[in-house]
Amino acid sequence: MSGEDEPEVIRDRRKKLERLRAAGIDPYSRGFKPTHSTAEARALVGDSERTEPVSLAGRLMVKRLLGGSAFADLQDQAGRIQLMASRDILGESTFDLFAELDPGDLIGVTGPIFRTRRGEVTLEIGSFQLLTKSLRPLPEKWHGLKDVEIRYRQRYVDLIANPQVRDVFRSRTKIIGSLRSLLDGRGFLEVETPVLQEVPGGGHARPFVTHHEALDRDLYLRIALELHLKRLLVGGFERVYEIGRVFRNEGLSPRHNPEFTMLETYEAYADYTEVMRLVEDMVVASTAAAGRTSMITYQGEEVDLTPPFRRERMADLVVEHTGRQAVGKELNDLFEEFVEPKLRQPTFVTDYPIEISPLARRRDDDPRFVERFELIILGREYANAFTELTDPIDQRQRFEAQAAQRAAGDVEAHPMDEDFLRAVEYGLPPCGGLGVGIDRLIMLLTDQPSIRDVILFPVMKAES
Repeated sequence: MSGEDEPEVIRDRRKKLERLRAAGIDPYSRGFKPTHSTAEARALVGDSERTEPVSLAGRLMVKRLLGGSAFADLQDQAGRIQLMASRDILGESTFDLFAELDPGDLIGVTGPIFRTRRGEVTLEIGSFQLLTKSLRPLPEKWHGLKDVEIRYRQRYVDLIANPQVRDVFRSRTKIIGSLRSLLDGRGFLEVETPVLQEVPGGGHARPFVTHHEALDRDLYLRIALELHLKRLLVGGFERVYEIGRVFRNEGLSPRHNPEFTMLETYEAYADYTEVMRLVEDMVVASTAAAGRTSMITYQGEEVDLTPPFRRERMADLVVEHTGRQAVGKELNDLFEEFVEPKLRQPTFVTDYPIEISPLARRRDDDPRFVERFELIILGREYANAFTELTDPIDQRQRFEAQAAQRAAGDVEAHPMDEDFLRAVEYGLPPCGGLGVGIDRLIMLLTDQPSIRDVILFPVMKAES
């Protein structure tokens, strides 16, 4: 954008920048050492006494000139505090320099903390330093669909203007930390597996494809973590987990982003009933980490997250809600259309048809179904788990069936993975596996309506 095309407010700020440099003032300082955060500084002051001088750093948010005084709000990651600048204390030229600052500028200030006659905790500026000159004005308000799009696209401004958004992402970190702590405490080993893969397996999804120039071959961004984690169980690790980004070449919606965060766990000598209990413990731990009780409200609807959760077979639920009996893909289609949206309270839906579960163990009493469950809350899937298939002959047959579907045009059918089959032939111990959609869990526990509200930089349509 040329200078002539810039909005007037930006041109004015550029002129201020030039005046600062002409006066020998560096508008982009190399550093400043605050002694306290705004929250710590606020906690220092009593009812009337002034504290010893402290140093704070942050962004100017509001500024008000009142004759020989100026008031401003300084914001850092801990909150806000009022600043007071006085011409009598700073002197004419320094006060004028402060008066020239704009909302959005980053500054360092030093001075005592006191309470005004109205009880407002305030730092009286004894000295200040411009740290970064802002060339764009901060938005006054966010409203309307257009601004929602800008919030997601310009998350850096969203975080400045909306403190509650920062709170969501603090909660995200706490929730993920609680899951790590739970798994670490139970002897699970956190590992990292390849993001670039030769075979994009472990799920039903269209992958993103890229090309490796040095090897002159196509590679895929992973759609799941599963197959490499199972290889580690073959290698002798008995409890492993990974929290990582996965990528699926699909559309955008309030529940779908092409890159999202998955937690997958694999535990030797466990089955899907034991994994259910692990999931319940995860929900309890993450709810506490988010500062919520077991009875939460999501978008106005109450949800009771108290274990144990309801357990129901998919076939029984379909008969209950439709009166129809079905198997295979038809059963899953009926479930997704007529049953899943009605499951509002936490429900483990068990025993999925084998046709849609190529990596799960068959039920011994009815081989049409596998030992699999999904956790459904408010009509959405939050976790998916199996008693894993460990029979290499059965696994090859299932992969071959999926390959036939793929050849017939189903781009989401599971591809053949000969190296994984070779690993299973060495001996995969009986095990239970789990996948949890971290972003959806955080949406639930922070009461956010869209996945884009819990991903710092979501994928967006091209900017017009």
